Amino acid sequence: MENYVVCISRQFGSGGHEIGRKLADKLGVKFYDRELLTRIAKDSGMSEKLVSYYDELPSKSLLFSLAMDAYPMSFTEMPINQKVYQAQVDTIKKIAENESCVIIGRCADSILSDMNSVVSIFIHADMDTKLARVMEREGLDNDKAKDKIIKTDKKRASFYNFYSVDKKWGEAFSHDLTLDSGKIGIDNCVELLYNYLKLRGII
Repeated sequence: MENYVVCISRQFGSGGHEIGRKLADKLGVKFYDRELLTRIAKDSGMSEKLVSYYDELPSKSLLFSLAMDAYPMSFTEMPINQKVYQAQVDTIKKIAENESCVIIGRCADSILSDMNSVVSIFIHADMDTKLARVMEREGLDNDKAKDKIIKTDKKRASFYNFYSVDKKWGEAFSHDLTLDSGKIGIDNCVELLYNYLKLRGII
C-alpha cells in the first residue's frame, strides 16, 4: 500500500502539535515537528542552529521572488533562506518516499501535492482556548501570550502563503479538513482524524 502523509497546519496554541503526536502514536507511524529540523540538517549538511533560525520564516523579498521567476538561480546563488527551504523540500519528499508519517507545518501538504495519499489538516481554536494553553505551557501573562499567538500565526500564514502558491493558510478550500480543537478537545480531534483516514481508505 502506498505511503501516506498527514500534514497538519495549526494556529499557535491550538494543540496541533499534541494532536499530531497522538495521531501518529495511534497510527503507529513517525511524527515530525521539531524532529524534522534535525533530519533536514543531517541530510543537507547545514547546521541545525541555522535550519532552526529559518524554520517557517517567510521570505521578506518580493523582488527576490520575481527575480527567481525571471532568472532562475542555481542552488549556490540562492539566499540562505531559500537554501534552507529547498533542503526542507528535499527532506520532506525523501521521508514521504520511504515511510508513512505525520508532519507538522513546513508547507508539507504543498510540497507533497503530487502524492496521492496526502491529507491536509488545519487545527484552530478560539482565542480563550489558545490563551489558556499558551499561558500554562510557557508561563506568560495574558497580554504576552496573546501577542505571541498573533505574531506566530502571522509568521506561519506568511510562510505558508508565500510557498504554497495555490493555497491560503487556514482557509477551508486549502485543506481537506479543518477542526476546532477548542470545541471538541484534543483527544476527540485525534479520534475524528483517525476515523476520517479510515473513511478515505488511507488506512
